[in-house]
Amino acid sequence: MTLAAPHAPARGGRPLIENRPLRHPDTSDPAVMGRRGWWLVALNALIPGSAQVLAGNRRLGRFGLGATLLGWFLLIVGAGMGLFAQDALVWFVTGPLSFIALTLVQVLLIGYAILWIVLTVDTLRVVRLVRVPVFSRWAMAVASVLVLALAASSAVYGSTVAASSRGAIGSIFGQSGPSLPPSDGYYNILLLGADSGDGRDSMRFDSISVVSVNASTGAVTITGIPRDMPNVPFAEDSPMRDPDLVGFDYRNYFEGHDDRTCGWGPGINQLTNAVQVCRDDDGVGLYPDAAAHGSTPEIEATKDAAEGVLGIDIPYYVFADMNAFAQIIDALGGVDIEVTERLPKGGGPSYPGEPADEWATGWIEPGAQHMDGDTAQWYARSRYTTSDWDRMKRQRELQVAILEQFTPRNVLGRFNEIAAAGTALIDTDMPRDKLPEFFDLVMKAKEQPVAQAELTPEFGVEEKEPDFAHIHEMVQQALHPPTPTPTPSP
Repeated sequence: MTLAAPHAPARGGRPLIENRPLRHPDTSDPAVMGRRGWWLVALNALIPGSAQVLAGNRRLGRFGLGATLLGWFLLIVGAGMGLFAQDALVWFVTGPLSFIALTLVQVLLIGYAILWIVLTVDTLRVVRLVRVPVFSRWAMAVASVLVLALAASSAVYGSTVAASSRGAIGSIFGQSGPSLPPSDGYYNILLLGADSGDGRDSMRFDSISVVSVNASTGAVTITGIPRDMPNVPFAEDSPMRDPDLVGFDYRNYFEGHDDRTCGWGPGINQLTNAVQVCRDDDGVGLYPDAAAHGSTPEIEATKDAAEGVLGIDIPYYVFADMNAFAQIIDALGGVDIEVTERLPKGGGPSYPGEPADEWATGWIEPGAQHMDGDTAQWYARSRYTTSDWDRMKRQRELQVAILEQFTPRNVLGRFNEIAAAGTALIDTDMPRDKLPEFFDLVMKAKEQPVAQAELTPEFGVEEKEPDFAHIHEMVQQALHPPTPTPTPSP
């Protein structure tokens, strides 16, 4: 009887003994099994699915390898869009198909994390740990678990970012006003801050400013409006100009119409508050489309007042609840502020003339400070030892400091925290389809200094009898500075 040669082909055309150490190793040699095991563990870490293709279930390996290559391709595409096509990336995240796209990304990332777990467990099975040296046995298991934990946690984090993006965009931009082109070259946005604490009968705005963004260059000008500014002229097309609709003549509301139980008074803050609080219909008759656009009658009246004060169109607003203001500061990792004077924390004196040392719960000391959310909130609100004008300046400082913190690296690293904070404290009627354009403008704005103007005596605006024609001229010069005439050469 003649024995077949060791490598003679069998009936099916394959050798009876295959010389493939990864798939058919010499299990009696611990050194060979150890080297083989490290190769498979490394391949599973670097190219998931390849270990199965070479030494295990080829069908599972091909599926895992295909998923890995697809993941690499999508990652490269995403990185390329982030570097060279940011508008397209923002459209993908915020556009009309963003809910489906972000859900698909979330599902793919979670599915890949689960697949990697399956591939890692199967790789350890294929390694045959019982056949490798004891030290390598434990080292391979630990190394596989560490790599798996890092990769799976990254995939899970990516899925939570996709979910946070979908939730935040849906919550903040769920309802919006009409998408409008820039007005006179600018997007003007009303920025409101308010305290909705206990005892408030409505949302009275503690901070009122207008952010004007140049639609071409991204240059930003922030104009602060005193909340108690008197005799505000509402926009020409505002329903607030119709005494029959409002129930009183806004030009004489401070004469015989000062109902303190409703909050009427001579300031912009009190008057716009009265629109919603002092009417039986909560102001719906004045601004019937406000709710459908994600706004309120009070906010719309404040827009009209700000338009009349500044002489510009203001189509959009962003509202931040001051009670939740600290969250966004903490989510960004704090802000850097140069404090010029000692400021108290606390709710203020219990009687006129009470020394600040007796009621203050703490102090903000002068000098350069990296503020957390709580400190920044007190910095923006403290007014009992200074004036309202000083407080307005500090609020503008914080707005600029927050803008400086919105770097791509910071936003990506803290995305979930920022998204959660934004959902909790921000309302707006800005349309979602403007987000790609606004994102591009924000990136341009970061490369330029932010211009600031306050409608205060320091800027030539009278406190009790402001000259609105002068304010209109001042705003136009700030937004459209005259072009210097070149000096002719001799």
